[in-house]
Amino acid sequence: MTPRTLLTTPFGPRTTAREILEGVELDGQRFIVTGGASGIGAETARALAGAGAEVTIGVRDPARVADVVRDLQPSTGPGHVEVAALDLADLASVRHFADDWRGPLDGLVANAGIMALADLERTTEGWERQLAVNYLGHFALLLGLHDALAAAGTARVAIVSSTAHLRSPFVFDDPQFEQRPYDRWAAYAQSKTADVLLAVGIAERWAGDGITANALMPGWITTNLQRHLDDDTLRSMGAMDADGNRIDQDHFKTVEQGASTSVLVAASPLLDGVTGRYFEDNQEAEVVVETVGRTSGVAAHALDTDAASRLWDEAEAVLRGR
Repeated sequence: MTPRTLLTTPFGPRTTAREILEGVELDGQRFIVTGGASGIGAETARALAGAGAEVTIGVRDPARVADVVRDLQPSTGPGHVEVAALDLADLASVRHFADDWRGPLDGLVANAGIMALADLERTTEGWERQLAVNYLGHFALLLGLHDALAAAGTARVAIVSSTAHLRSPFVFDDPQFEQRPYDRWAAYAQSKTADVLLAVGIAERWAGDGITANALMPGWITTNLQRHLDDDTLRSMGAMDADGNRIDQDHFKTVEQGASTSVLVAASPLLDGVTGRYFEDNQEAEVVVETVGRTSGVAAHALDTDAASRLWDEAEAVLRGR
């Protein structure tokens, strides 16, 4: 990998999503935010709409988030938020969502995800559920929306990964835990590496279509992503006290701060033309080879173009087989 100067911005870890877009006008631009009904997804949608964008949030059950969508509407300006049905674990749902889209698409924020399922679960395709939701569903969605992204001319894809990717490369020999014992953190880590490889794959294959893609780590934020963690695990992480109360530690961000890197990657003019990279705390991250004990940076295994190409081909074969 050829060394390059890391991209820096004037923003920091405590910058909010709205501050990222201060003075930026997105009037007439159209974005999709998956999992945009809560947490950093909702705040990402709010910030984009506040800057004038038309934002569609994809969720499994639109009827359940009607109040959320009303709350996300900007009080002034042309921005607007609407909702559509999208279940990333169900490839038929993904295909229906993509088929229903009309017109150009200026940006897609692959935000939805699940973390640390206690037991091994599989989708209809036989994929481990975290890998299916976090990676395969988004991969299928992006392929289905390729023409819409290309039609925009300068479309951006922001893929939410995690520092967990440092814990595991993509295990091509057994990605679905058919031979090795299931470990919920190993499964989550692999899925987050796959997300970074997806950004690398888009950068390699779609640059000529005017589509850029970057991955990001939003930071530590208390959201629904932690809903599958039991109390003992939360206590071991220092995120819950002995009485069951959640603890926001000093390094935790607010939701508004956590959404900032997503918004930077998706819409800031500072990243025009930038592709195939990984950002954290609103800066491009350092590439690291030795990942043991690391809590920041991007693993070299997640930026490997050969791995990205192989994963793309294997995932595409799954979609062709349906």
